[in-house]
Amino acid sequence: MIRLSEKEKKELEKEEALEEALKEAAEGLDPEDSPEEAAAGEKEEAGESGEPEASGESEKSGDSEKEGFFKKKKDKKVTELEEKVKELTDQRIRQMAEFENFRKRTDKEKSQMFDLGAKSVIEKILPVVDNFERGLASLPEEEKENPFADGMNKIYKQLMTELDNLGVKAIEAKGKEFNPELHNAVMQVESEELESGTVAEELQKGYTYHDIVVRHSMVSVVS
Repeated sequence: MIRLSEKEKKELEKEEALEEALKEAAEGLDPEDSPEEAAAGEKEEAGESGEPEASGESEKSGDSEKEGFFKKKKDKKVTELEEKVKELTDQRIRQMAEFENFRKRTDKEKSQMFDLGAKSVIEKILPVVDNFERGLASLPEEEKENPFADGMNKIYKQLMTELDNLGVKAIEAKGKEFNPELHNAVMQVESEELESGTVAEELQKGYTYHDIVVRHSMVSVVS
C-alpha cells in the first residue's frame, strides 16, 4: 500500500474538489444555449418588457414640446411684426393725409392772396375805366370820328379786352331783379313799365373778378 505525505493528500483533495465544482456547474447549464444566445435572449426580454419603447416615446414627446415652444415663439414674433407694420402704415397714411390737407390749404391761401392782390389792382384801374366811359359818352356825334376820339376809343377797348382776359366782368344791372350781393341801391324810383324790385337805372358799373365782387353796381330800384 502506497503512503502519501500530508502535502500530497492536500493537493489531491483540492483536485477532487475542483473537479466536483466543474461537474456541478456543467450540470446547471443548458448544453444547447451558447453565451451569445443567452445575451440575445436577455435583449429580447428587455424589448418585450417595453423599456426601449418607453425611451423612444419620451424622446418624441420632448421633441414635440420643443417644436411647439419654438413655433409659439415664432408666431408671437410674426404677430408683433405685423402689428408694427400696420401701425407704421396707419401713421404714414395719416401723415400723407395731413400733408395733402396742408398742400390744399396752402394752395388756397396762395390763391386767395393772389386774388386779393389782383382785386386791389383792379379797384385802382376801374376809376380810369369810368373816366374813359364818361369822356367818350360826352363827345358830340360829329367829333366821335375825330382821330383823337377814335384813338381814345381804341385804347378803351384794348383796356377792357385785357381786363376781360384777366377774368374781370361787368355786372348786369339794368332791367334785372335787384340782388343785394351784386347791386347797391342808392335811390328808389317809380315806373309803370318795370316791376317792383327791378333795377331801373345803372348809375355806376359794377365788376366781378372770378366771381368775386370787386365793386357793386350803384343802381336805382323800382319801388
